[in-house]
Amino acid sequence: MAALARLLECLLWPARKQEWVEEAEERRSSPDGPQSLLDAPRCAQRPHGGAAASWGLRFGASAVQGWRAHMEDAHCAWLELPGLGPGWAFFAVLDGHGGTRAALFGARHLPGYVLEALGPAPGEPQGVCEALRRAFLSADARLRALWPRGEPGGSTALALLVSPHFLYLAHCGDSRAVLSRAGAVAFTTEDHRPLRPRERERIHDAGGTISRRRLEGSLAVSRALGDFAYKEAPGRPPELQLVSAEPEVTALARRAEDEFMLLASDGVWDAMSGCALVGLVASRLCLGLAPELLCAQLLDTCLCKGSLDNMTCILVCFPGAPRPCEEAIRKELVLDAALGRRVAELCAFGQEPPSLNTVFRTLASEDIPDLPPGGGLHCKATVIADAYSQFCQASGERWMMGQNGAEKPTGTHSSSALDLEA
Repeated sequence: MAALARLLECLLWPARKQEWVEEAEERRSSPDGPQSLLDAPRCAQRPHGGAAASWGLRFGASAVQGWRAHMEDAHCAWLELPGLGPGWAFFAVLDGHGGTRAALFGARHLPGYVLEALGPAPGEPQGVCEALRRAFLSADARLRALWPRGEPGGSTALALLVSPHFLYLAHCGDSRAVLSRAGAVAFTTEDHRPLRPRERERIHDAGGTISRRRLEGSLAVSRALGDFAYKEAPGRPPELQLVSAEPEVTALARRAEDEFMLLASDGVWDAMSGCALVGLVASRLCLGLAPELLCAQLLDTCLCKGSLDNMTCILVCFPGAPRPCEEAIRKELVLDAALGRRVAELCAFGQEPPSLNTVFRTLASEDIPDLPPGGGLHCKATVIADAYSQFCQASGERWMMGQNGAEKPTGTHSSSALDLEA
């Protein structure tokens, strides 16, 4: 499935590649870029998930390297926190730049610093907010002690701490979270960019500059773990350096209407808005899709929409999450069958089938009812590619029979999907 989705991503590749080349020219001296792109994306995923049935919490997670030459994302998920009672959980997404060291360190060790800061009886909500702040700064201090002198690199960090009464979000950088409540976006984090007023003031006070919307013309985020070359301003505490590891912490009182929280690295947000993601996730939950498989489908959709970055997402579902709906399932089956028939019609027209790109573009120009909200036709890329592959296989066999054992046709249209599957 992922290999077939890869072919559909090529629909957007020429234009997106040019955009990336232009951006890379601006980022030539940046520690988080430019990073070379692959000739074909790596679409393999290992979705995983879990559930704490006693308090109605489910989660799924997945990650994909995509077009980037290296995978620099990391994540972690703890459904139970040692020393704390039932109902506490911790999830984090980390998006590295300039290497994987900071992201991997955060995924492995940030939960321990959070537990240490919380203690056995954390006070809610102010005590927990302060504990998360201390945990981020302590983790960054330890990372600095281990960091090779002069080596660049850092990582954004986005964490969700769930308690029986509150949802706590702590983040540094541009990985983002969105909360769906009663079918709508109830909260989303705000990226830490150098031009945000508070960030800009801190940077200027520390003697830094902002050029081309980047810190020192180089770094796109203003808060991160690592990036120690930007944490050398004399006489200033860690939270007041050019780049700060102090998280922005928000405490949200839990409600019965809370449905799910989506945490994702910026590659996901490059392709879809918060409203679009909430609509797509809710529609897939109505189909009974497991959270981990939903995350994998979401990342495939973002690939097909043109995201060129590493991508990671974690979906945390609360007791109020949408439940499977028979009518939604029926409509989805009808849609998949209709797409399969339409692909066959388009392929049967003419002496040999059109390319898969042509099929997809033709479908995109048509008015197709009941497409997934937010994801649209891109969310059905694998359905379209599967139908196309099946037609090519069947037509190839018929062609071979008609030629009475002659060589396999070499035209790119009829063999592209088959070659991709090999």
